Amino acid sequence: MTARSTWALVCGTVLAVVTLAAACGTDVGPPDAGPPSASPEPVAPVSVSAAHMARLPLATTFAKLPKAPQDSEPFEPADGVVTHPTVPQVVYTRPGGPPVAVLPVTELGSPTWVPVVQTQPGWVRVLLPSRPNRSTGWIHVAGGGLRNAYSAYRVRVDLSAHRLTVFDTTRRLGSWTVAVGAPSTPTPTGRTFLLASRAPARPTYSPLILPLGAHSTSFDTFGGGPGTIALHGWSDETVFGRGISHGCVRVPADALRVLSRVPLGSLVMITA
Repeated sequence: MTARSTWALVCGTVLAVVTLAAACGTDVGPPDAGPPSASPEPVAPVSVSAAHMARLPLATTFAKLPKAPQDSEPFEPADGVVTHPTVPQVVYTRPGGPPVAVLPVTELGSPTWVPVVQTQPGWVRVLLPSRPNRSTGWIHVAGGGLRNAYSAYRVRVDLSAHRLTVFDTTRRLGSWTVAVGAPSTPTPTGRTFLLASRAPARPTYSPLILPLGAHSTSFDTFGGGPGTIALHGWSDETVFGRGISHGCVRVPADALRVLSRVPLGSLVMITA
């Protein structure tokens, strides 16, 4: 996969717009606890000039962000809230902390959608698609420029069982035996997300490729690209149930059809 590839959004489900009420809510105590305490004032972001913003790296699958904070709960579920920057957003190491990157409006030619994994007044923490794996960052929401939505879809990949399962809320849409990374080129674990969708003009091994926000830990590049891990089909069914790939997850045709309807930004949980 290269930067020159044409990427298309495959999103067969309408995303319901939601608000991040939890980011500005107030806890209410029991009747004898007295009046509820006020929410803390939102932390102001560090000012970033246009010139400084232009020098920051873009948080894409091609970037390396060594100063980005690591996901502190990589195997915890998220609540399904995803966010899309309608204008480029500065990504910070923490609320009030230094800037580390800029989240662009598009990723690989498609609208950027990333999962929200933590909130605090005025801020959201999101998963990023950049190296190192499990990179996260904080975005200041008070200035606008974010469109929030909800995805009820979840994808789970159990590496030891060689199994991929897709859920819509609690309803299981299907479960399939798949091929995963070989022991020397493993599929990375932890929570990631559906980053983009590619329908090659001349398909070879798969009519659809679904890159994730994760990278190979064995290769710096795949075919000149950034070593992005993906879900994709495979023409030889004998690979399913085996650890044989370079890190990608190879899925049967039925699974690929279901995955093609999963909205971008939806959480993908990969466990050992």
